Amino acid sequence: MRHLMNLVILSNRRRYNFIMQITETAKSRAREFVENETQFHLGFLPTEQSNPITATLEDDFRRSTLDGVRCLQRGDRQVPIVMRHVLGGELFRALVDAMAGAMRTPTGRVIFSGCGATGRLSILLESMWRDFFRRRRRELSEDEAALADRAASIMTGGDFALIKSVESFEDFSSVGERQAAALRVGKDDVFIAITEGGETSSVLGSLGYAADAGARCFLVFNNPARVLRERLERSRKAIDDPRVTVIDLYCGQMSLAGSTRMQATTSEQLLCSCALEAALCELMPRFAAEAAANPAEAFEALLSGLEAPSARAGIAETIDYEKGVYSSGGRITYLADDCMLDVFTDNTERSPTFMLPQLKSSLEKALPQSWAFVKNPLHTTPDCWLSMLGRRPRCLDFSRDDAIALGMPARIADNPPRIGEEDLMRYMIGNEPSPERIDGYERAAAVTVTVRDIHERFMEAAASIAKAWPERTGLHIGTSPTDGIRIVAEIASSPLETWKRLAAKLALNCISTGTMVAMGRVAGNWMSWVSISNKKLIDRGVRLLSELGGVSYREAADRLFAAEEWISSQDWTDAERPCAVQVALNALRGNH
Repeated sequence: MRHLMNLVILSNRRRYNFIMQITETAKSRAREFVENETQFHLGFLPTEQSNPITATLEDDFRRSTLDGVRCLQRGDRQVPIVMRHVLGGELFRALVDAMAGAMRTPTGRVIFSGCGATGRLSILLESMWRDFFRRRRRELSEDEAALADRAASIMTGGDFALIKSVESFEDFSSVGERQAAALRVGKDDVFIAITEGGETSSVLGSLGYAADAGARCFLVFNNPARVLRERLERSRKAIDDPRVTVIDLYCGQMSLAGSTRMQATTSEQLLCSCALEAALCELMPRFAAEAAANPAEAFEALLSGLEAPSARAGIAETIDYEKGVYSSGGRITYLADDCMLDVFTDNTERSPTFMLPQLKSSLEKALPQSWAFVKNPLHTTPDCWLSMLGRRPRCLDFSRDDAIALGMPARIADNPPRIGEEDLMRYMIGNEPSPERIDGYERAAAVTVTVRDIHERFMEAAASIAKAWPERTGLHIGTSPTDGIRIVAEIASSPLETWKRLAAKLALNCISTGTMVAMGRVAGNWMSWVSISNKKLIDRGVRLLSELGGVSYREAADRLFAAEEWISSQDWTDAERPCAVQVALNALRGNH
């Protein structure tokens, strides 16, 4: 009876009796993954490994939030060591020249492609480009203004994936190929595929399509190219493709093991936003004086500002505030405008990283409310998407036939995800009333977020909508005097607001990660609450269970699939779905 063990699960104050019974179905799924999905066993990649410089992360947060913040920020200091060379090198120059060259042609575009965090980065880069032309329209000629539409992005699963991860899509290169074809990538375009670790199948699929279509192609990632070539066939094919220029930004392990939304995506955002801004200045030289003369030095200055005592104190205060709200069962609703996409991205990425309830639509009555949500007090939901993206959303109307054509398994084909534009609009991110985020919670807070700039019209709208919440405060990243919590740091201006967007990312990543560490969702510097919604995350969960539980990889897989099978058999109406890794780990340790 080795595999039978009772476990009482507490979720939203409801108790469930779990019997760890490893069924033949669970064993079969585990065997299939262990033996036939070796291309997704990624423990050899540095981005999936523990970082020795943050090994004390959990203990540091137990000692004090400020010590925890100091530990988390150590990982960011790995980025400039590499980026000094990259930003001053030939590959960066080649990327800038290619971007500017494409936009000098009648129809050429700069297209970014990514998945998960890099998909949201791709959308952000396109939005930053479009936002420049909106903000500076009066300074531009008609020909210059027409360049606004010459940047585009591909997010695996479409723009709906900004709201929540589209399960398993990243595992299929055919998905990336299909989305690149829909965007009509062609020979006049520059195509930049961004994958945190260098191995995401959907992104590599989009890259392959773009190369076949004759586009000028770049592949950006953050792992040693040598390791990727040796171990992963799909990565080797892309890296060795003579039509692809490879930019390897490897800067070490993440502050939180496997959390590539942190340093990996930071380095990629720094590279791509600086290149796009440099290309803009090539096309319109009069704006060059506004850009940083030395981007690497500007990034190091930004890091130093966020590490200063006043900034660290503000980050720690925000973490303590969030923890206090969530620990009491409360909910936070952020109010944002010009950096809404940055806040939105950080909010969405919390869910798979820390197994939190996903953002909830107006139709999903039975699901629990996400811990955090984002709204724009200036616009209705449809207008909010237009404002945030600078265009209409690009979503996928996905059917059973699509899933079959793309080679997806029956579990997806039989229940295809609803990820169209109509589905996206059911998430009320505009200024509509939100009683569901207020009523019935001991604490319900509205937090107005501003980064560097404070606009009177936005603040008035935020104050008006926030009246509905019993608890209200502000979070400001910058030096402007304002009420609420302040993360005091100098943030430089630039044509595409490169440093403003990086400041938001760095601060918000630290806040959201630190809050989860403080709430016990991290073990050491490992994510111990992780979703297993795709093959990479399944591998991550198996490795975590193996390491923390002291069992073999195969047994850990058996136990993980058994826990997931049990979770799927339960009714989680009005309750948070538990983490399969935690359920299996608690059963392994005999915690009743």
